[in-house]
Amino acid sequence: MDLFNTSETNLLPFDGEVNYYGAVMNTEKAQHYFDQLLQNIQWENDKAIIFGKLIITKRKVAWYGDKPFNYTYSKTTKSALPWTKELLELKGIIENKTGEKFNSCLLNLYHNGDEGMAWHSDGEKDLKKNGAIGSLSFGAERKFSFKHKTTKQTVSVHLEKGSLLVMKGKTQTNWLHRLPPTKKVKNARINLTFRTIDI
Repeated sequence: MDLFNTSETNLLPFDGEVNYYGAVMNTEKAQHYFDQLLQNIQWENDKAIIFGKLIITKRKVAWYGDKPFNYTYSKTTKSALPWTKELLELKGIIENKTGEKFNSCLLNLYHNGDEGMAWHSDGEKDLKKNGAIGSLSFGAERKFSFKHKTTKQTVSVHLEKGSLLVMKGKTQTNWLHRLPPTKKVKNARINLTFRTIDI
């Protein structure tokens, strides 16, 4: 099932809650933030340990927060950097929009459609149980998919520039999500996932 231009309704048919707000800023503002994030974020290639081997991804990542929180996923640990001006502005925008509060942000830079993310759920023990994850997208527009862990039912949404998607409730417990690779996309995408580290 593909859903487009859905506003604040639950994209998932059951066992979770995902709200897609569409673009929460105009194209010019979205481009401004894309340019600033590209230049000012301390990007580094992501590392993951898979089957005991250290894998360095083409995709780049960065981790920011209220405090130097440690965040462990794929058997590697990152320590959060202090917020930048732009990240604080964006955090304020989505907190006002959703009524949620966030204390950290994981950023991903995909250089083109060849780079994506495999099926996974954000269920790391550092994160607040059933807490909201607010996802902002800039740059290239990409498809984003969910798959139920038991029924294997899938739901996909097309993420626009400057758009906001929020996952909460039992979503991480019951659903996987991924950013599928595509040969159609030649441009870069930056994704920000605002999170709450349980402290």
